[in-house]
Amino acid sequence: MTASFPPAGRGGRQAARLVAFDVMRQVWGDGAYANLALAAALDRAGLSRPDAAFATELVAGTCRGRGTYDAILVRAAGRPLASLQPAVIDLLRLGAHQILSTRLPTAVAVAASVDLAAATVGRRVTGLVNAVLRRVGRHSRDEWLDQLTQDLDPVEALALRASHPRWIAQAHVDLLGLDEARAALEANNRPPEVVLAVRPGLASPAAVLAQAGPGARPGRWSPQAVRLTGDPGRLAAVRRGLAGVSDEGSQLIALGLARPPAPAGPWLDLCAGPGGKAALLAGLAQEWGERLLANEFSPARARLTAAAVQGYPRTATVIVADGRRPAWREGSFSRVLVDAPCSGLGALRRRPDARWRKQPSDLPGLVRLQRALLDSALAACAVDGLVAYATCSPHPQETVAVVERALAGRRDLELVEAATVWGGIPDASRGPYLQLWPQRHDTDAMFCALLRRRG
Repeated sequence: MTASFPPAGRGGRQAARLVAFDVMRQVWGDGAYANLALAAALDRAGLSRPDAAFATELVAGTCRGRGTYDAILVRAAGRPLASLQPAVIDLLRLGAHQILSTRLPTAVAVAASVDLAAATVGRRVTGLVNAVLRRVGRHSRDEWLDQLTQDLDPVEALALRASHPRWIAQAHVDLLGLDEARAALEANNRPPEVVLAVRPGLASPAAVLAQAGPGARPGRWSPQAVRLTGDPGRLAAVRRGLAGVSDEGSQLIALGLARPPAPAGPWLDLCAGPGGKAALLAGLAQEWGERLLANEFSPARARLTAAAVQGYPRTATVIVADGRRPAWREGSFSRVLVDAPCSGLGALRRRPDARWRKQPSDLPGLVRLQRALLDSALAACAVDGLVAYATCSPHPQETVAVVERALAGRRDLELVEAATVWGGIPDASRGPYLQLWPQRHDTDAMFCALLRRRG
């Protein structure tokens, strides 16, 4: 995907590059999250809108393309990247992105990268940066990839071309086959649209659409969704808490829990932070004349949840507790959502640096936590009530395997077929489960199993 940019504004392109380099150092040097570090850096820098957009593309594009760029840089430099100073590696990655994935002329990108190197690391590295990036610019991205993938097996070649770790590429191939896995990984490399969830009882989607103006449109799948371009914070509905940013996949999980019949009684969001699903559930519970208890383990995420549900002061209560050690009696809730902590492999398009942070070794610990939380959710559910187990990951270990373990040997649980709840969404069933995909549905790759607890 080749990016183009409007003309530079106040601050200039080099100021934007400096911001991007600073964020790269925080991300890969200090372990910061790219979206949070970038937001803080842009607030400090005061760049014009075009230059802020340029800095954003540099950060997001360089993080997404890191695997591809690193392989190209190793070939162009003739040495392992580990032999270079970490700050120089970030300079080279930023330069490679500008050369290979934007419309900037190679000479401009190289010269700007050399100037940035002199201003940040020092003049002693400018010769190296200049030489390596000039060699990068001798071939297009596709030409480089054709060279680098000649002797690779199909999955390794896919991982390199789509800039994902091999284990993530393999998981997608196992689920989708090679061709659709390619489409899924390419979808992860396209920045998603901004999607709002309009909170029931506080505003109507039609009113938010009218406020959003040209370019806004209804969501594809969720009746509460509004898709728009630009900064959502410019809308009064967002500033007043009447709507919040929420992927349509996440909205569909909350809506699906509310659709089938269930006995009267309060609802529980077991892992509520940062509050997007909780706010939607609070509005839906209010429509049913019920209350929502939003539980969150992290105090910081609990504060975000409290802010999200503040429009429902009589409906929603937020507490801080460990969902594995319930602060409530068994069988207390008619509907329970457990949106379990997971690898986040389904949201890589909006978290461009996350794919390089995750390791297969992360999964066993996450799976143990997911199992414990699902067990707790099932215990909290009343007879004939519903439990939705959701993850923002399609990986089998975090999805089907967790649910099948919970079902094993229990006669009091039955699956609610996804097609009976979300049947209007094509190609969204994974057996009895809901499985959304960015390449099919333009959502995060959300998974959901809906279970009913019988007496």
